[in-house]
Amino acid sequence: MTYNTPLSPRPLRHLTEVQRRVLTTAQLRAHGVSAAETTGHCRPGGPWQQFLPGVYLLHPGPPTSEERLHAALLYATRSSLEDPAPGVPPQPGSAGAHPTVHRTDAMITGLAALALYGFGCTPPLTSLEKIDLLVPRVRRLRSAGCARVVRTAALPAARLVTGLPVAPVPRAVADAVAQLPDAAAVRRLLAEAVHAGHCEPTAIVRELNQAKLLSRPHVVDAVESLLAEGRARAEDRLYRMVREYGLPDPVWNVDLRLPGGPYLGGLDAYWPEQAVALELDARTPRQDVRQENDTVWSEYTRKREHLERLGITVVHITPKKLREGLEQQATVVRTALMASADREPAAYVVVLPR
Repeated sequence: MTYNTPLSPRPLRHLTEVQRRVLTTAQLRAHGVSAAETTGHCRPGGPWQQFLPGVYLLHPGPPTSEERLHAALLYATRSSLEDPAPGVPPQPGSAGAHPTVHRTDAMITGLAALALYGFGCTPPLTSLEKIDLLVPRVRRLRSAGCARVVRTAALPAARLVTGLPVAPVPRAVADAVAQLPDAAAVRRLLAEAVHAGHCEPTAIVRELNQAKLLSRPHVVDAVESLLAEGRARAEDRLYRMVREYGLPDPVWNVDLRLPGGPYLGGLDAYWPEQAVALELDARTPRQDVRQENDTVWSEYTRKREHLERLGITVVHITPKKLREGLEQQATVVRTALMASADREPAAYVVVLPR
């Protein structure tokens, strides 16, 4: 073994190169290195250095980004280590895959996690002062050095990114936002998470709400901007669906009323001759609180039931469905339009622009 380490009774061939350079006290002891020998190697001018409590770099120079990540994870998991590399799996053979890791008691989150996911708006790993580590709330673990502890009541299933357990994107985004006081930086982060296809806006809003971050005005502004932009993108896809798949032109963004009667509700598109209405699901209220969400859904349900009693078919489409299956959604609308010939005529309604 290199770095003047005594001959180990346990071979290191199964460890990756970085795992041979970053080891804990327990791991060193398992390889035949006593505490006194470790201390001796870490004296000024020695070949090793203590990087975090109980975690050592087996070289004297500054750590690489990879070494910092492995060291932080080892610090967060060292109390339960039995194997030389638990919680820090070896590098996978194929890049870009993010399989789920079901068993870990610590994972990388925040800006470091987003950098591993390939976010372009996050600082590079080399410039991050802190590496956020998500751990169960019940663990007695304190932040130290570059390792910053983030606690949670329920640890999510980690994703494996470049061989490291990483928090899911929505949770990592929320933990990153918690450290960002700048509104523009928060907006860029949320926008990239959604536009690059990492996750849905509702998943981010849910995590931000659970983290109690929606009491911060700059976060609320960023969320509202994201949702408004998401709505606009969904409407653009809706227009494209009608145009590219040869659907009849509807009247766009209208309100329906009974003649001389009550307001029936607003619609994103309506085909008067076929009595087919289309509505985008905008159930992403500012705080995405369950009670508010249920209220919005109840309004959708009441409006849909009322319109259908009048003989109007209501097609309900989500932005996600439009993004992932435009042709399939066009087929749903076309089917509803064709079926109108087999239905009883709908009640007469007044169509007004919004």
